[in-house]
Amino acid sequence: MANHKATKKDVRQSEKRRERNRYYGKTTRNAIRTLLASDKTAAQEGLTKVISMIDKLAKRNVIHKNKASNLKSGLVKRVNAMA
Repeated sequence: MANHKATKKDVRQSEKRRERNRYYGKTTRNAIRTLLASDKTAAQEGLTKVISMIDKLAKRNVIHKNKASNLKSGLVKRVNAMA
């Protein structure tokens, strides 16, 4: 464990950030799963919401911007291919 006051604070802050990042990441993954399990009309309506969530993750550096781009691309293809 850290000995310096500033290092202890940094540990607390990084733990808070980690928990927040895990929450947003998990929420987005669940939203993607729900989107892919729904029918075409519901998926098309929910697509913009999920894409927005992915963009926010990339903006906060929770995921890399290229991963966000790949996720969005794959989602759009899957939703457009739904029967």
